[in-house]
Amino acid sequence: MNKIRLEEFKTSMGTFIDLNYYDSHIIDKAIHIPYEELLINFKELLSKNKKYFLYCNGGIKSKKATAILDFYGYDVTYVYK
Repeated sequence: MNKIRLEEFKTSMGTFIDLNYYDSHIIDKAIHIPYEELLINFKELLSKNKKYFLYCNGGIKSKKATAILDFYGYDVTYVYK
């Protein structure tokens, strides 16, 4: 599983997805998609040709989502504090 610290993320690296239930505005230009919505609709929401960085405040949901999406062939990275 790919992972980076929050401080290491740069917007030029790819799309940052905030999985919190509310838009935490942790990163400018982040996309806010709640965890459950992402896992139910990932085929419609994501492209296998792009890089994604997944974040949530606690880290548990973003780590799980990263593992699941990685299994399905998406280029995802777990972002932690």
